[in-house]
Amino acid sequence: MRKVKPVRKLGRTAAHRKATLSNLSTQLLVYKRIETTEAKAKETRRVVEKIITKARKGTVHAQREIFKSIRDKQAIRILFEEIVAKVGTRQGGYTRVIKLAPRFGDAAKMAVIELVDFQEAPSTSQATGKQDRAKRVKGSKKTAETAVASAE
Repeated sequence: MRKVKPVRKLGRTAAHRKATLSNLSTQLLVYKRIETTEAKAKETRRVVEKIITKARKGTVHAQREIFKSIRDKQAIRILFEEIVAKVGTRQGGYTRVIKLAPRFGDAAKMAVIELVDFQEAPSTSQATGKQDRAKRVKGSKKTAETAVASAE
């Protein structure tokens, strides 16, 4: 009996999900590192890994197949010129997902997805504390103190 791999639906229709993953993949190829929710990062990783594997073939057919999902000439150029050249003989695992602290507004699980060979050192997660929150809140005593100190 055939077993279907579970797909994260991300609370979207099929077309919206496809467009979201296409946009995230394009941004990842262009900027090499993006911050998004953990579920979107993990689904984007699945898509990007397949795209880079196809791109390593370097054929016109591979370009056309990738252009079906990416639809951005700049991202395609970066993929075939920079990324494929750098990944070279790597057999997979082109991306890494690093978990971050929850988002302040809705406590959503956040993560950074990045291309492995384009980072010098592994990233560290940023922990937000009460001091950081005090800087963001208007009218906070600490904000007023910092403004006075910087004015002097």
